[in-house]
Amino acid sequence: MMMNGAPKLDRIDLRILSHLQRNGRTPNVDLADAVGLSPSPCLTRVKRLEKAGYITGYGAHVQLEKLGPVQMVFTQVTLSDHRREDFIKFESYIRNVDEIVECHLVSGGFDYLLKFVTRSVVHYQSIVEALLEARIGIDKYFSFIVIKSPILKDYYPIERLHVSHD
Repeated sequence: MMMNGAPKLDRIDLRILSHLQRNGRTPNVDLADAVGLSPSPCLTRVKRLEKAGYITGYGAHVQLEKLGPVQMVFTQVTLSDHRREDFIKFESYIRNVDEIVECHLVSGGFDYLLKFVTRSVVHYQSIVEALLEARIGIDKYFSFIVIKSPILKDYYPIERLHVSHD
């Protein structure tokens, strides 16, 4: 069955996605065993999930602190104007700022929530100053320096997010 042009996911598909997001290098034989399939049907399902766009890529998780000092900062940004072109201008500019690793347009008292990963607070401030000088519509910003991240998950609760449409 198809939903919105994509195959309908069943319990086994969700298990496959859940396992692969935790370890994308899981050999197909081990993945098949973990989800209760034989290897051939498991590989067929993985290929179908890739083709349908549920799986968009595979990558390595890097321990940033091993590379040197790292400072994470969350920043609330409010734009001066709120026309469609103002949002487009802002987003297209920050898309090319490597230290901005997440950008969320949000509801509430500000427009965007950004996540920066930098070497230090001084490095972060130099990036923000460059953003202000670029005249991309920033009216005000508030910075939240991360002191500690006791919980960092690199996976989503896929099996709990999926709503069955049976």
